[in-house]
Amino acid sequence: MYLDIQVDDIVHLRKQHPCGGWEWRVVRTGADIGIVCLTCHRRLMMPRHKFRRAVKTIVQRGSPPPDSDNALPLPEDSASENS
Repeated sequence: MYLDIQVDDIVHLRKQHPCGGWEWRVVRTGADIGIVCLTCHRRLMMPRHKFRRAVKTIVQRGSPPPDSDNALPLPEDSASENS
């Protein structure tokens, strides 16, 4: 199963954190997923395969990645303008 997770997503995990919180914000993606408890702000790194099993629901999606259509234009080379 592929889990489409992005930075700033808020997830509800299957087990409650010792502080009493259930919801976590994703702060890093890659081979390991970095999450922060929204109750006590504890940071945790979890391997992707364990994270996938630990997630119960995605409560809120973070901001979508920028589209190539809306990307900022690259600055033009000033040397080519003077030629």
